[in-house]
Amino acid sequence: MRNTMLRKSGTLLSVLAVMMLLVACQSTTGRTVGENIDDAGITTAVKAKLAGEKISTLTRIDVDTNQGVVALNGTVKTVEDKVRAEQIARQVKGVRDVINNLRIQAAAR
Repeated sequence: MRNTMLRKSGTLLSVLAVMMLLVACQSTTGRTVGENIDDAGITTAVKAKLAGEKISTLTRIDVDTNQGVVALNGTVKTVEDKVRAEQIARQVKGVRDVINNLRIQAAAR
């Protein structure tokens, strides 16, 4: 009986510790763990789609996601690459909007 009570109290302490951790995560970022995980998944999916393209500069784009809004930062070779990167990002499930901060690489002289 004593072992059962110890296991139950250990389990209760574990659950409380996890709950405190989840609350702490939300209080430091103002966002839930689920929101952070969703944004990380969107970022990963956008990066994977960009890497799947045959255009080499698309893999050098920095992707950040906040509440479903994807920000693209970096440099690409052409206007077409910039437009294509935004199109790719918009195709990913969960993307609410795309902020395209990509710059066009200056032509070599």
